[in-house]
Amino acid sequence: MGDVKVSLAHLRLVKPMLDTPFHISYDWWKSSGQDFRIELRAHLCPEHRTIYANHFDTEVIDWIDEKTGEVIRVDGLQHIIHEHCSKDPAYLSNDVSLIDAVFRVFLANGNRPLTSKELAKLTGRPAQKILLTLSGQRIYKGLRPAVTDF
Repeated sequence: MGDVKVSLAHLRLVKPMLDTPFHISYDWWKSSGQDFRIELRAHLCPEHRTIYANHFDTEVIDWIDEKTGEVIRVDGLQHIIHEHCSKDPAYLSNDVSLIDAVFRVFLANGNRPLTSKELAKLTGRPAQKILLTLSGQRIYKGLRPAVTDF
């Protein structure tokens, strides 16, 4: 689940549109001073919140992308979210905030970049609202445009 490298100068020049792909920037998490693993725990289903209530160290595991066959090293919590918790009907319910719903989509799909239009179909939220939220001045949970650097 690699990260696309983009310079800050380049991002300032790019005005995201409805067809601009977004993703979770792991670099943002590294530089933000926030703990990605704590955020992951907040997105576990009730069953796994109970199981991992007292476990603070989960292993990095090898995960095989079913589509590409690529072996990727992932956090065990992220794997559980991808393989189990994201299948729960409440995972993307209307009770989940827009930001959390978008974040959860990326956790569920292995952080494959998606446009606001695609995110709207998956979350049931308006594409324009998703775009306005993700392209504003504030960065929410590392959700950034996934553009390639030139």
